[in-house]
Amino acid sequence: MARIRAAVAREFGAPLVIEEVDLRAPIAGEVEVTLDACAICHSDISFIDGGWGGELPAIYGHEAAGTITAMGAGVKGYAMGDKVLVTLIRSCGDCAPCSSGAPVACNGDISMEGPITLPDGTAVTQGMACGAFAEKVVVQPRQLAKLPDNMAMDVASLLACGVITGVGAVVNSAALRPGQTAVVIGAGGVGLNAIQGARIAGAAKIIAIDMVPEKLEIAKEFGATHGVLASDGEPWKEVAKITGDAMADAVFITVGAIPAYEQALRYIGPKGKMVMVGMPHSGAKADYEPVIVAALGQQMIGSKMGDVVLARDIPWLIDLYQQNRLKLDELISGRWSLDDINEAIANTKSGAARRNVVIFR
Repeated sequence: MARIRAAVAREFGAPLVIEEVDLRAPIAGEVEVTLDACAICHSDISFIDGGWGGELPAIYGHEAAGTITAMGAGVKGYAMGDKVLVTLIRSCGDCAPCSSGAPVACNGDISMEGPITLPDGTAVTQGMACGAFAEKVVVQPRQLAKLPDNMAMDVASLLACGVITGVGAVVNSAALRPGQTAVVIGAGGVGLNAIQGARIAGAAKIIAIDMVPEKLEIAKEFGATHGVLASDGEPWKEVAKITGDAMADAVFITVGAIPAYEQALRYIGPKGKMVMVGMPHSGAKADYEPVIVAALGQQMIGSKMGDVVLARDIPWLIDLYQQNRLKLDELISGRWSLDDINEAIANTKSGAARRNVVIFR
């Protein structure tokens, strides 16, 4: 049993509390990872604010990287000292979705005995199957991906969620083809990665939509060919001008705002795809006219974690980064200590950050 420092959610909507918790040793089929870094994702914030429910106390954080420091019996493919990515994708490997190459949709038995308790024995929820706002985690090996020894861990942590979610939505979920047009709503952390994904996929036009002019300029650094202010009345009309009324082949909603979801279909043409990436709070609803979707043969696609397959996609993304074809360093807005995590969260909620990263060592 290890006693570690962690940021604990005691009350929804309240600041996290930095305190000591107990993390049991990994049992058979589990791995302990001592973390170097964990990025802050808006999904963590939604849970912290109570937007998706859950049991408290809890430790959130799911976009992490570190070093394997203990292993239970039967773990294959990893060794002590390996540098690894830690993700929330806990999959069984045997169910129908896993067997068909969709581990993010796993419906098999992926439960594990909660490894975290308070010093008095009270169980602590391992948020998003990781609980990575802490110095160490105990997870299953399928949640890991190996990293090069010489890769900076703060940069590597971004691959665990924001990058695979954005790039994967374009490349995997939408299967965007060279020469097509993409619209990306939201130029935050995930949006910038969707823009990178469209550039990597060979899109002819990549149109970023955001409320903040400065973010549109940043989007162009990541590959956007055009930027349109969402606050300018009817921004889809500007997209019509840019595309000669052809509109987009795919629109990617990377924010959880309901107005963005309700306007998204206006950006796509016949047979176009609306790809839902950003996640609103539970209970939020959007209105559509189904007859338009049916008449134009459009598609509405959900994209969870970019439909990533870790063993396939992480080595590819690392190669792209090493070839200077994927921007990662530029995604980090700030590096924060665990003690300053509430300030980092506030900065993220303000919309100012691309990605804030908590550094443990």
